[in-house]
Amino acid sequence: MGTPFETSAHLAFAARGSFAGVPARSLSAIGEAGVVILGAPFDWGTSYRAGARFGPKAIREADYLGFDGCRPHLPTGIDPLGELNVVDAGDVLVIPGAVEKSLDRIAAAVETVAAAGSVPIVLGGDHTVTYADATGVARVAGFGNVALIHFDAHADTGATQYGQLYGHGTPMRRLIESGAVPGHRFVQIGLRGYWPDPETVAWMREQGMRFFTMGDITEQGLSAIVDEAVEHSAVDADGVFLSIDIDVVDPGYAPGTGTPEPGGLTSRQILDTVRRLARDLPVVGADVVEVAPPYDGPGQVTAFLANRIVLEILNGMAERRVARA
Repeated sequence: MGTPFETSAHLAFAARGSFAGVPARSLSAIGEAGVVILGAPFDWGTSYRAGARFGPKAIREADYLGFDGCRPHLPTGIDPLGELNVVDAGDVLVIPGAVEKSLDRIAAAVETVAAAGSVPIVLGGDHTVTYADATGVARVAGFGNVALIHFDAHADTGATQYGQLYGHGTPMRRLIESGAVPGHRFVQIGLRGYWPDPETVAWMREQGMRFFTMGDITEQGLSAIVDEAVEHSAVDADGVFLSIDIDVVDPGYAPGTGTPEPGGLTSRQILDTVRRLARDLPVVGADVVEVAPPYDGPGQVTAFLANRIVLEILNGMAERRVARA
């Protein structure tokens, strides 16, 4: 036990099918895939409503099109699944209730993908998994060499969560403290609400983190903030990791999440933004987290949005590749 190559088939909450019908591969047989989809069905880091363990399954299944491994993008005509040679390595075998062992397995799986020269796209799972996801990428790219653009209602920079080091309120702090992603390489977009506290915000500033609230977005415009994120992330970094917590989107558009916070981005804004970032920056990894299907609205609107966020990231990456060919 403990290797990233074990099957998750016995987990009742694990996904069975592949994303959009792309080829299913084991981690030991991903070959020359440009992108590898991984599921991280982990939600024992949640602080309020659990259920994100069902996120990878819901994201994969939320599609009205045929599961044929082909998704040509209407505006560009590019099929990112084919252009990038996307495969799906299934869900990591996590251990319910075992936080650190599960995170170790997720990090090992992501590291395996990155070491093969592929870009890992992880379907969460609660936001705790980003600690493992970005760590796995950093083990290959080098600690401190990767920037992280983080979309979220919450900063996730808590010192502890209920006295524990690992939870969905602490992953960004753990990444900074470990050196995997230093504070000056962080850009956070969409923060709002009533957390973190002033002491934590002061710590974030001391680390050199850049963070933009929804108030900043209202005053400056999302496009201007994304301009700054692109400029900041491109300086001296070898690549960029994108982390999208679905609760950055207003719960009117994405109710199926564990800690909903009113007043967020629209669906259109997040789709356009992630595509632009993936087109303009060298993405070396990404995750989409905190989709909790038990709280989703009629029609699985949150899962459908998360599915499209993944596709828009892939399309941006494909546009970048085509433009550089």
